[in-house]
Amino acid sequence: MKTCIKDENMLEFNKNNKLCLELNLQFFAGGDDKTEPATPKKLQDARKEGQVAKSREIGMGLSLLGLFLVLKFYIGTMGEKFMEDFHLVYEKIPEFVGTEGTYDASAFCGILLECTLDMVVIVAPFFIVGCLIAFVADVSQVKWLVTMKPLQPKFNKMDPIKGMKRIVSPQSIFELLKAIMKVGFITYLAIVTVKDKLRLIYSLYDISLNTALAAIGDVVIDLGIKVSMWYMIIAAIDFIYQKFKFQKDMKMSKQEVKDEYKNAEGDPKVKSQQKQRMRQASQRRMMQSIPTADVVITNPTHFAVALKYDADSGKAPVVVAKGEDFLAKRIKEIAKENKVEIVENKPLARMLYHNVEIGEEIPPELYQAVAEVLAFVYGLKNK
Repeated sequence: MKTCIKDENMLEFNKNNKLCLELNLQFFAGGDDKTEPATPKKLQDARKEGQVAKSREIGMGLSLLGLFLVLKFYIGTMGEKFMEDFHLVYEKIPEFVGTEGTYDASAFCGILLECTLDMVVIVAPFFIVGCLIAFVADVSQVKWLVTMKPLQPKFNKMDPIKGMKRIVSPQSIFELLKAIMKVGFITYLAIVTVKDKLRLIYSLYDISLNTALAAIGDVVIDLGIKVSMWYMIIAAIDFIYQKFKFQKDMKMSKQEVKDEYKNAEGDPKVKSQQKQRMRQASQRRMMQSIPTADVVITNPTHFAVALKYDADSGKAPVVVAKGEDFLAKRIKEIAKENKVEIVENKPLARMLYHNVEIGEEIPPELYQAVAEVLAFVYGLKNK
């Protein structure tokens, strides 16, 4: 505890005439630190905006691997189709090229269309596999999500200060390291693969064209599959980082959690005031029904229960009002003002108060006890 005295200039001094400086520790605490995990509502809102933990590298890695696997098993068929189209074009040349250098444009367009359709059929497996893998990779990460929000222009991203912050952010550093890893792995695998195939490369001059092309294709495909496998390792690291970054970015401060709860459930103070007003309105209605009661059964000081019985309705007696302590006292006062009989029965008053709500009929096990009280009251009134 410090003892300080203020002088005329509003400076504080202790007993030894030394200047006292009051430090606000909240200033150093960073009052708006986001330490709370994201609530389900915030995650849902972020998902609607297209903000999800997603790694693009997984889709690219799987697509690259699928491309080379399809190429490995389909390259033979693809080569045969290319050779068929090559022979087809050369066989059709005499049909659209005349002896005097003229050519038939319609015949040329026909052969061009036929070759184009064949090319589409040849590359169709690559297109289908690529689209299917990209779709499965996205759905497996973020489930089914269709939103156009990420495509909408955001003018706050044009802020140069924020742009500079993004350039030197941990995300940009991670992307740089990831790019270095990719280039390094690809370069290393290419060097190792070429070294292993040097004898084959040197022998390409001594083999036929088709055999050389097949050998080069095998080397390229094997290298592509190796690169794809290593790429998947980088993609897994990127996915873990993106999950971690997303969870960190989605964290909320304690004040944000409180505000969200208020918006979702309502301000506790307002709800408390509403409940208080509802209780007051309910008590007013209850007090207004006491004059219509036949009897008020008391404890005699702690509980008071007002009963009303309508023989013509065919129903059991109904509790029209009940209260404890101060409210019980008020019920008895209103009953006296309106000449409603008050009967003291401690066990029955407690049973009615704890087991029967206002507006409900009494249970069958209390019929006899209540009937005796009503008979006593009716006897007093000569009913």
